[in-house]
Amino acid sequence: MGSGRWSTDVYAAAEHYRAATGQSAFAYSDSGARRVHAALDPRDVFMRECRDSDEHPASTPIVVMFDVTGSMRHVPRVLQAELPQLLGRLTQQGRVTDPQIMFGAIGDATCDRVPLQVGQFESDNRMDEDLSRIVLEGGGGGGKRESYELAMYFLARHVVTDSMVQRQKKGFLFLIGDEMPYQQVKPDEVGAVIGDDLRQPIPTREILAELRRKFEVFFILPTAASHGGDRQVLRTWRDLLGQNVLELDDLADICETIARQVASSDDEPRRPQLSLTARRW
Repeated sequence: MGSGRWSTDVYAAAEHYRAATGQSAFAYSDSGARRVHAALDPRDVFMRECRDSDEHPASTPIVVMFDVTGSMRHVPRVLQAELPQLLGRLTQQGRVTDPQIMFGAIGDATCDRVPLQVGQFESDNRMDEDLSRIVLEGGGGGGKRESYELAMYFLARHVVTDSMVQRQKKGFLFLIGDEMPYQQVKPDEVGAVIGDDLRQPIPTREILAELRRKFEVFFILPTAASHGGDRQVLRTWRDLLGQNVLELDDLADICETIARQVASSDDEPRRPQLSLTARRW
């Protein structure tokens, strides 16, 4: 995956068609779908690949995973509307070489029908198609926890990038949510959702350490979400990720926030770069 180039004209034409026909940008979810779309199903996936090519010789892997439970289920709609701005900001003045973006969604494996959805790494308008296939379930469990750790497991063990293999350069992962991960990756959930035979639980801190060998990992907490500003949530994520925890006051700045973090990757020492409405806790 990852071939082709983004076209704002193609995106605009698709938006015009949807407006003219009354079709939602999230037609699959809005049609009442309650099963993961086949294109986003993580079960029995060997690898999601971010590869170099003649067209994109220095691919930059960027993963954006949304919590789609509760008040967070509107975030993909905001990002879908801002896609042209995201690509523009990433490539502006050569800030990022050959960005390839994977979108995905996180729910709660203890109770949701669709606890994990994972797209492909794309560099063209197929990323818009992946977004349109996300089920915005809006469920979730209690206790201010969702299955972020299940997404971490998939990304740690089922993603390969030429950026790391060929150039020893990490990709970027942005988790956007307002709750905490569960404390461990559970074998029964991995088997049911991903299809792996995991013999024993993995502590979340341990799978995160494995993931961080491949990706710079950020957690973005929109302050307008149900648990925006929650001190327990912030403490938990800061304990896991340190300064890579950002509070976002204006969700409209999500694209600029992502672009700034990716573009600042060569800073020494590397520190999170904040938009006007994103701040460290």
